Amino acid sequence: MGNKRIGIIFGGKSGEHEVSLLSAASVIRAIDKKKFDLFYIGITREGRWMAVPRVFGRDIDGDSDITADIVENGSWEKVGTEFNPGDLKEYIDFALPVMHGPYCEDGRIQGLLEMVDIPYGGCGVLASAVAMDKAVSKEIFEKAGLPVCRWELVTRAQVKDSTDDVAKRVENSLGYPCFVKPANMGSSVGISKALDRQQLREALKKALEYDRRIIVEEFIDCREIETAIIGNDVPEAAAVGEILPSAEFYDYNAKYCDGGASKLCIPARLSEETTDRIREMAVKAYSAIDGEGYARVDFFIDKKTDSIYLNEINTIPGFTKYSMFPLLWEAAGVKYHETIERIIELGYERYYAKNSRKTVL
Repeated sequence: MGNKRIGIIFGGKSGEHEVSLLSAASVIRAIDKKKFDLFYIGITREGRWMAVPRVFGRDIDGDSDITADIVENGSWEKVGTEFNPGDLKEYIDFALPVMHGPYCEDGRIQGLLEMVDIPYGGCGVLASAVAMDKAVSKEIFEKAGLPVCRWELVTRAQVKDSTDDVAKRVENSLGYPCFVKPANMGSSVGISKALDRQQLREALKKALEYDRRIIVEEFIDCREIETAIIGNDVPEAAAVGEILPSAEFYDYNAKYCDGGASKLCIPARLSEETTDRIREMAVKAYSAIDGEGYARVDFFIDKKTDSIYLNEINTIPGFTKYSMFPLLWEAAGVKYHETIERIIELGYERYYAKNSRKTVL
């Protein structure tokens, strides 16, 4: 029997399209090609599925980086051919989505893979959808007794009806400064800091370009702390790291466009007690949303009070060379390619467990 055919799925319709290409390139370079036959599957900004070289029996010359080619020439048609995702099972045994933001990280592609009966890496439909929606996830975290910062949910309809009323509510509840972000977006896309009502108006307008629901959060002068989780029924947390952003806060440019000026401190300079507390909270949050496979969990630590706040869970965290998730596991003694293999193993484990339950019933 040959190697498992692993489909690396990247691209997508979200605002994090380019980040996905960078993450996929890193995964493709790292994965052990002696153990797996790789198939590259790209999704365009318009949602078309493309079989790119080395998919469906074709091959590429040498070690050229297909995702870099797509970024450079900007045209999927030059590097691939369109196909029907309903035919996926004819060509791959396992799917590894490496996409961020809406249309993937929110449970939609997971639902498609469930429908065509293909095992996949990462969280399932429920956990993906819940973690992607910052308002829903915060409500679940609060229900689980996990501390989150003060926040308000704002909708497009409310802004359209009266921006001033929205501003007054935010001012009375949170004050300035505050952070405004789309409820369903990642990689800090669409996020702004507002210092007054005019900036709040502008921030709301910017966030509405990405989602009809917006989260406004209180400002906390904080340290940004992250840890990584891997596991199904018994999840484990990796090392704990700290982000030292090149900008005032860790926005999209600081993450991906500053040439590495932002620094990651691994392990974070925290007491053993605080480190253990963060890892425990991360596992609790992951379990609260029914996480499976892997995720990155983000926290704030108030610089003045040392209070810990759970920020969010990313069910498909970045896998670029600057990304925290693989670096945290490397700090815990797990090499990059081993982390990928573990994610694949957990995906198969969940798939077989689910099908065994169906057989028993």
